[in-house]
Amino acid sequence: MCDQDHFVEDLKKYVDGASLSRRQLGTLAAGVSLAMLLPRAANAADVKESEVQIKTPYGTADCYFVHPAAGASAAVLVWPDILGLRPAFRAMGKRLAEAGYAVLVVNPFYRQKHAPVVPDGASFADEATRNAVMPLAQALNATTHTTDAKAFVAWLDTQAAVDKNKKIGSTGYCMGGPMVMRTAAAVPARIGAIGSFHGGGLVTQMPDSPHLSIPQMKAQFLIAIAENDDMREPDSKNVLKDSFAKAKLPHEVEVYPAPHGWCPPDAAVYNKEQAERAWGRMMALFEKALA
Repeated sequence: MCDQDHFVEDLKKYVDGASLSRRQLGTLAAGVSLAMLLPRAANAADVKESEVQIKTPYGTADCYFVHPAAGASAAVLVWPDILGLRPAFRAMGKRLAEAGYAVLVVNPFYRQKHAPVVPDGASFADEATRNAVMPLAQALNATTHTTDAKAFVAWLDTQAAVDKNKKIGSTGYCMGGPMVMRTAAAVPARIGAIGSFHGGGLVTQMPDSPHLSIPQMKAQFLIAIAENDDMREPDSKNVLKDSFAKAKLPHEVEVYPAPHGWCPPDAAVYNKEQAERAWGRMMALFEKALA
């Protein structure tokens, strides 16, 4: 929930207990020492990285693709938070690739601007940053989410590094929550696992609410909810649980003792302990659902 009215209020409550100072945040956002915050597996695979251009019905999306240097692997499509494709999400994608997955991290704002869409060290708590990214996010909707999901999955299925015999996973952070849900509904035959981390707007009163598409999905789900999001919308988790249960889809829906935005390592409210816990649950899901 990148809610402009509530975010700054909540940030003041949590930032004093966060793992990073603003000085550290600026350094890390520039790509320095991000790897130090993200533990590397002892058996990490060598990987290949590239900046790729993917054609969609709306134009050409600039994305980051990283995968094990040898062989073909299950793919994972990553939808970033409202600050978009940046060093923190490249680091997260690379870590996932080192664990054995072919990872595509997308720039969801490619229609309006190439990545990065904000300067290094930018924070959503800053008015100038909010003014820059809110119009970009508001220009997207259920239709663009669905069309993009289909284009990105189709591109992944053309890559030699992707094992087409294995299901695809997808993760979404913050505003990426609805995107990842709509990915599961858009390409149900290919999407086998979904992870939403402090995703906002998964359950709304609108006729295109992401949760209403759950009957179209065939994936397994990890929904990691921020505690302040849950305080503002306490019924959403129960609606999700009931919807998954009715559709007979395996799911894990949990409220984490961490604030909205706790997962990316460059966030002012980054919580390493809870981010690692969420990462571990995601890896367990992928190992089971994408095998």
